Amino acid sequence: MTPAARHQAAIEILDRILGGAPAEQALTGWARGARYAGAKDRAAIRDLVFDVLRCKRSCAHLGGSMTGRGLILGLLRSAGQEAGAIFTGQTHAPPPLTAEEAAYQPPPLPEPVALDCPDWLMPAFTASLGDDHVAVLQALRQRAPVFLRVNLARIGRDAAMARLAEEGIATRPHPLAPSALEVIGNARGVQRSGAYAEGLVELQDAASQAVIADLPALEGLRVLDYCAGGGGKSLAMAALGAQVTAHDANPARMRDLPARAARAGVTVPMLAAPAGQFDLVLCDVPCSGSGSWRRAPGGKWGLTPERLAQLRQIQRAILDQVAPRVRPGGWLAYVTCSLFALENQAQIADFAARHAEFSLQSSRSLTPLEGGDGFYLALLRRDA
Repeated sequence: MTPAARHQAAIEILDRILGGAPAEQALTGWARGARYAGAKDRAAIRDLVFDVLRCKRSCAHLGGSMTGRGLILGLLRSAGQEAGAIFTGQTHAPPPLTAEEAAYQPPPLPEPVALDCPDWLMPAFTASLGDDHVAVLQALRQRAPVFLRVNLARIGRDAAMARLAEEGIATRPHPLAPSALEVIGNARGVQRSGAYAEGLVELQDAASQAVIADLPALEGLRVLDYCAGGGGKSLAMAALGAQVTAHDANPARMRDLPARAARAGVTVPMLAAPAGQFDLVLCDVPCSGSGSWRRAPGGKWGLTPERLAQLRQIQRAILDQVAPRVRPGGWLAYVTCSLFALENQAQIADFAARHAEFSLQSSRSLTPLEGGDGFYLALLRRDA
């Protein structure tokens, strides 16, 4: 496909998304009807779509309309590219610019538009991040790096780097966690690599790995991963010697965990209704996902004040549910991939006020300025 044809495909996919289709569904639906598109074409089109979705508000402003065509036009203008070279009207290319489109002069961008932030969320960003809010919002407009977690139970970080290099995948250590590697070359080859197939490395954000590294020494601990999802943190804790049990309110989210655990050489039983008490309970609760909006930009535009309030109630309920599962003297780890104090520090302050038997031992806030996603960890201990 020519570059112009790829842009036309992105326009069609964006129109589907604007019509209400989830991004992944829109991309898959287009690919099924475009068998002629090769792997490189599909990857390039995907990049175009997500580049727009991260910057949807400013692209619409620069392109003059909230349509697939307007968004792609805005993306080209934001990059200083000549739109006429893409909008040619030739085979499979977008039709030429209209006189109105060619003459359009975008007015100055208000700060929330330039930062691609919904107006109602700006106060939450400024209250939570202070002077860093502009830099963080700018970071959320960029593509996220690709990170790997080295399975330290099977291989050292240097040896993993060498193995990946043999397979044409370039990496470098990342300071957020001892197990973290940043992929700097051939990221799309990772899941086809032998190192991945053999369970020597897993895809996992560096900040997510930092959360695990900040937990108490895990060797031999009985751990409940209460909101396990796909099981990335379960696997990371098991690799460090923990006896991990996984649970999720929606068990379907854990469907790939057995195969992933087998590949990694660990055992992670899954329970629908955990009973008894544990040395450590980790709850990576449902949240706004604001720290990971580089990867899932639809969350930024789909979040509403009502949904945020609902998420805060869910978080509160989960904390109250897991408190009895922590043995006396044990640990409770509360985790979000949110940047908002309402979901983080304020939630923990409210929990501590309700549960005097728990005391906050440490907390950590990470933002994309450290390289990974935004994460929050509060580590509490139950009185012995």
